[in-house]
Amino acid sequence: MRNLDHYTITEAVLARHAQAANPRLKTVLDSLVKHLHAFARDVQLTEDEWFQGIAFLTRCGHITDARRQEFILLSDVLGLSMLTTAMNNDKPAGCTEATVFGPFHVDGAPHYELGADIANGAQGIACTVSGTVRGIGGEPVPHASLDVWQSDADGLYDVQHEDIDHAQARGILHTDAQGRYHFHSILAVPYAIPHDGPVGDLLQAAGRHPWRPAHLHFMIKADGYETLITHVFRGDDPYLDSDAVFGVRQSLIADWKEQPDGSYRVDYDFVLNPVAARGTKGHA
Repeated sequence: MRNLDHYTITEAVLARHAQAANPRLKTVLDSLVKHLHAFARDVQLTEDEWFQGIAFLTRCGHITDARRQEFILLSDVLGLSMLTTAMNNDKPAGCTEATVFGPFHVDGAPHYELGADIANGAQGIACTVSGTVRGIGGEPVPHASLDVWQSDADGLYDVQHEDIDHAQARGILHTDAQGRYHFHSILAVPYAIPHDGPVGDLLQAAGRHPWRPAHLHFMIKADGYETLITHVFRGDDPYLDSDAVFGVRQSLIADWKEQPDGSYRVDYDFVLNPVAARGTKGHA
């Protein structure tokens, strides 16, 4: 097709996808093209602006490595990560809500026995974490896997420290026969997401801060239940209402209680959704 203008080009591109063998791919590509073209028309996108956009994405690629995933950060600060999480984790009322995965999970974290100190040398005030894992019917979930990770007192994860060659403030534990868990770590603190790259430049240009409220990450897996990826947030954090990645949910906020010896304690109970419950009525 020749002599396309800024309206007919959209239909021409869509026609090129007509023979796509994968129906889902065709659906996604068609919608992407329609929305991208509509966006360009809506803002009257200039060639210079589009070249700046390409340069921005190129910078995101160049700064991404094994320790840093700039595209996840970009998705997070644009709210796309949380939108996708919310759309794909519609659970019955009473189940623990999911939130963003974040860029700092590491596969193959060390395994610990219940009651162990997973800080493993990470700097911070001592903190004890405990609770239960149950199903929506109240039944305890024994031997559930809890993959836990958090930042240290400086607001950095172990993978952000170039001089640390072992896991700190992260680990995998399993609930006991009654679905209970407990472990020692360090007090969660607020921290700024990496903002020394293109995503940080975007936040500054938009007049936004890069801070996340203090939290612990959890990924909980158990046979017969949907995997839960979530956080537990500190209830006294000043950034709860302005989380840079939009991940806070009221039900995920807990009280970190200071103990007489200066350490802290937080108790939080998780409720998992059975695999068969997906699609049931009364979702939150």
